[in-house]
Amino acid sequence: MSTWLNKWDPEDNEFWEKEGKKRAWKSLWITTITLIFSFATWFMMSAVVVKLPGIGFKFTTDQLFWLAAMPGLAGGTLRIIHTFLIPIYGTRHVITIATFIKLLPVIGIGLAVMDTSTPFWVFMILAFTSGFGGGDFSSYMPSTNLFFPKRLKGTALGIQAGIGNFGVSVAQFMTPVMIGLASYGAAEVFTSIDPKEATATISAVDSTRHAEIFTSLDTAIQSKLIGALEKKKDSILKAHNGNKLEAFVAIPAKMKAKVISKINPKAGAKILRQYDESTVAVKEKNIWLQTASFWYIPFLLIMTFVCWFTLKSVPVKASIREQLDIFKDKHTWFCTITYVMTFGGFAGLSAAFPMLIKSLYGNFPNAPDPLAFAFYGPLIGSASRVIFGFIADKTGGAVLTTLCGIGMITGTVMLASMGLVAPTSMEQFPMFVGVMLGLFFFTGIGNAATFRQYPIVFAHNQRQAAGVIGWTGAIAAYGPFIFSASLGAIIGSKGNANSFFWGLMAFAVLATVINWYYYQRKGCERPS
Repeated sequence: MSTWLNKWDPEDNEFWEKEGKKRAWKSLWITTITLIFSFATWFMMSAVVVKLPGIGFKFTTDQLFWLAAMPGLAGGTLRIIHTFLIPIYGTRHVITIATFIKLLPVIGIGLAVMDTSTPFWVFMILAFTSGFGGGDFSSYMPSTNLFFPKRLKGTALGIQAGIGNFGVSVAQFMTPVMIGLASYGAAEVFTSIDPKEATATISAVDSTRHAEIFTSLDTAIQSKLIGALEKKKDSILKAHNGNKLEAFVAIPAKMKAKVISKINPKAGAKILRQYDESTVAVKEKNIWLQTASFWYIPFLLIMTFVCWFTLKSVPVKASIREQLDIFKDKHTWFCTITYVMTFGGFAGLSAAFPMLIKSLYGNFPNAPDPLAFAFYGPLIGSASRVIFGFIADKTGGAVLTTLCGIGMITGTVMLASMGLVAPTSMEQFPMFVGVMLGLFFFTGIGNAATFRQYPIVFAHNQRQAAGVIGWTGAIAAYGPFIFSASLGAIIGSKGNANSFFWGLMAFAVLATVINWYYYQRKGCERPS
């Protein structure tokens, strides 16, 4: 079976209408379907991590953020490699192998969550392998860019990237659905604690019983409780001359309930049952967390066969050495900055959103389920990317990228200045979600706009344009790693995310100014 096409000239209208159009659109739809599963498996861990403590894994909040971050580190690194693969191996081989290899994290994570003794380092390795799905993008986009004429590149790239981005929502929406379905392996008992009911349970006993319960706990749990209390009320130990027992007994029931709810749910449930064996504060249900991973297997196998037997490769070849010429052009770096703002923002917020909800709002009474809200963000960002891909072909990309920047600056200022990422009650949650969804909407606009821009910025050399699309996608794919790791460290040390969003605002200002100066203003170097 021949892999490489003999001829490909989409700018020739006769060739396009007679032969090119049908093959280009066929290739687009097949690769777009596989790209959905690339994004889904890439963000699978971000949906799984919020459930790990509830089934008995004793990972810290910082470790959970690292598990959400690791696929981003892998995805960005692998995208750098993918940037150069299409001109060497061609669409058919690269896309087929990329689809098949995602079975490794899908099977591995499914097996790992079935055993609560699985060590953290194993999860870190599996989280890294889920980055295989993130790396694909920098092969898919250059491939599609080669198949379509200039007048349709914004539409084609917007469709593929936008629909592919829906994979993030697939992972975050399907995870709570699939964990309720039995599959290979036994169910796990998922435990959660209601802080309001926990307060009632703790209030019902006298001080002597508080002391007995604290004394019965092992020293590690005692330290976690007191450590959490210190973050809530710094003077607690000092007021009792460093006596942990007296400090624990003296604090109000509501504060006790809050910190007990914050530690590992299994440990918190054990403590609460010492207060009252029949407490209704502890909620338990059976889940099959492995199903959230295993359900991808048949789809990946089917698409592997479809890709191998239907895709062809455009005859544009170049060695890695030849492709390195993109780094001599300053516009490669300017485009990288703007795409880190747009797609880096989309991917980073997508990966961090579930843990952001859990860590900032998870300890209030009637706390929200992160996965009940998190999938809306990627869904909105993906939809706006598809819609504005068509619009970008009409308006040009630069003006929409500037619009994206203004939207991101406004949203980040609102989050940090209105206390939405340093909340004091659940009353702030609706506004927090609304502003976050607004950020996703504007990143979608920017993602569509930039991929319309780059082929125009590099219109003098379409091979370079494809390379820049791959490279910018690679660097922006570090967004999940940067966002999750940074938020985990900042929230862990400060208890809020204000400084992170002020920093994100500053970067959005820089990227927006670069875009306006070089690509939008009157007399700019490369109008787009």
